[in-house]
Amino acid sequence: MPEGAELDYILKQQLLTDQELLTLIQEVFIPVGFTRFRLTGGEPLLRPGVVELVRQIAALPQTQDLSMTTNGFLLAPLAQGLYDAGLHRINISLDSLQPDTFEQIIGNQGRGRWQQVWQGIQAAYAVGFDPLKLNVVVIPGVNDHEVLDLAALTINKNWHVRFIEFMPIGNGELFGERGWITSAQLRQSIAAQWGLNESQIRGNGPADIFKIPGAKGTLGFISQMSECFCDRCNRMRLSADGWLRPCLLNETGQIDLKTSLRQGVSTQELQHQVRKLLAIKPEINFQQRDSGTLGTYSRTMSQIGG
Repeated sequence: MPEGAELDYILKQQLLTDQELLTLIQEVFIPVGFTRFRLTGGEPLLRPGVVELVRQIAALPQTQDLSMTTNGFLLAPLAQGLYDAGLHRINISLDSLQPDTFEQIIGNQGRGRWQQVWQGIQAAYAVGFDPLKLNVVVIPGVNDHEVLDLAALTINKNWHVRFIEFMPIGNGELFGERGWITSAQLRQSIAAQWGLNESQIRGNGPADIFKIPGAKGTLGFISQMSECFCDRCNRMRLSADGWLRPCLLNETGQIDLKTSLRQGVSTQELQHQVRKLLAIKPEINFQQRDSGTLGTYSRTMSQIGG
């Protein structure tokens, strides 16, 4: 989070209840064609009763895939329960293997957190999350010297490391000072050390997948800055307080589903609204972000998650 950012941007009474969320999934999103769901954030493990919520979503017969993205702070004691509830894919943010660098990246709230995250990773792997994905945002002069060490995590374990290009979203000052490193440069460094082959594995998201020869895991590269993938993005984001947005990084076209649901708007009408938003999604993307409806619902990446 940016230094000095406040944590009170969402009051608890503004959040969708579990029942409202399940109603939207079952009566709006599934009928429209959604079958793959990811719980993300902010931080999803902060939500009370998250294990039971996972159980209910995973139990829906139409759910083909359920995954989670987490910072890992609270994961260790919840890993077994989440896995048993039906969550079998997880992405954990790990921007550094060095506690001091990790703390530098995530700010004051990071003191002592690296060990918690590492314990969460080990716990998740031990209970059966396999493959397990680690998300790394590469920041020049901060953690770029660790790229080879992070890539090496894939050699002996079926861990999938995803390198993400640093973006100017909620971190404008740091981005302006540091800039970013292209995925192509990262691949070149890794290939020089071990060689690198393009993998036949294809995920559900935007990562280009590669593999160190002989490695058990894979390397993914998410290249929004250097190789924009907006044209093949297949994701929609429902915020914790009920706003549906077709692009994580553009505020155009978003719908307040929570208010409509509480005002008694029929789920058939909400299906119609979602279908209309899906139809115009290709025109609402990161490249067109300056045309977004800023001021209507403006949040930083730390508030809406990755």
